[in-house]
Amino acid sequence: MLMAWLAIIGGFALLMWSAERFVLGGSALARNLGVSPLIIGMVVMGFGTSLPEMLVSGIAASNGNPALGIGNAIGSNIANIGLVLGITALIVPLSVSSGTLRREYPVLFGVMLLAGVLLWDGDLSRMDGIILFSGFFLVMGWMVWQGMKGRKNGEDPLVVELESEIPTDMSTGTAVMWGLLGLVILVASSRLLVWGAVEVAQSFGVSDLIIGLTIVAIGTSLPELAASVMSALKGEDDMAVGNVLGSNMFNLLAVLALPGLILPSTLDAAVMLRDFPIMIGLTIALFAMAYGFRGPGRINRIEGALLLTAFIAYMAWLGRTSLA
Repeated sequence: MLMAWLAIIGGFALLMWSAERFVLGGSALARNLGVSPLIIGMVVMGFGTSLPEMLVSGIAASNGNPALGIGNAIGSNIANIGLVLGITALIVPLSVSSGTLRREYPVLFGVMLLAGVLLWDGDLSRMDGIILFSGFFLVMGWMVWQGMKGRKNGEDPLVVELESEIPTDMSTGTAVMWGLLGLVILVASSRLLVWGAVEVAQSFGVSDLIIGLTIVAIGTSLPELAASVMSALKGEDDMAVGNVLGSNMFNLLAVLALPGLILPSTLDAAVMLRDFPIMIGLTIALFAMAYGFRGPGRINRIEGALLLTAFIAYMAWLGRTSLA
């Protein structure tokens, strides 16, 4: 049991470090090769923040634990809004003025509707996985197109903030080294984390779904928490919220798709009766707070506290359910 907990803690630490190194190296390499800073910001950096969830979900499914990957996808979305934005807004109230983000809210609702329709029959099939993963590429292309359009119409705050994060003084050789090292350690740490999580689940008699919704979801959301807090402290509020919106879309399209593609399975009934509705409710709450119907949106400290309280209450509910 001690080894399992050490594997979880070590896996999370390595996952956070390697994801940051991978994004840093990939962004610098793309810039050195002449790729547009906007493309790097919207695709490389956005994809990189969801890579830990994707690897954990894929490895869990390949090891015969698809429920852990499903729980990770939905649980990470809940954690991103309740935990990540809740804590970030408590530290620094967030103002959202990006037109790009305003257009992303309806798309996120559309992605949730698509995922809900596909999962409504209680199965995550290979065809469901294909549809979701295809949607992942479509949404990435749409985000880049929106960013380019926003740039033509004037400097969108999100575009400016994204481009400012790309390293400009890293050689191609160093970028390749960090990118490859980050990717290798990402895979290794994901395997370590999945092994530890499954061992803990089996020892306590807790389902893979609950472990995915709690320990694994919180751990894989830590990169988003770190990125959002740092962005907010630097005054890049739009990026703090953009990290969460982009990650949540990618989680439902790419992370949720992998268990279906690798090992189709029947869902635990609680996914659609308990977890999916909670995710929808928190997303609606975020929309009401941050959309900005009459000007820039704003998530103040009181609203941040409400989001965090909702997340803690949900975790307590899961804990009580697992012990019942």
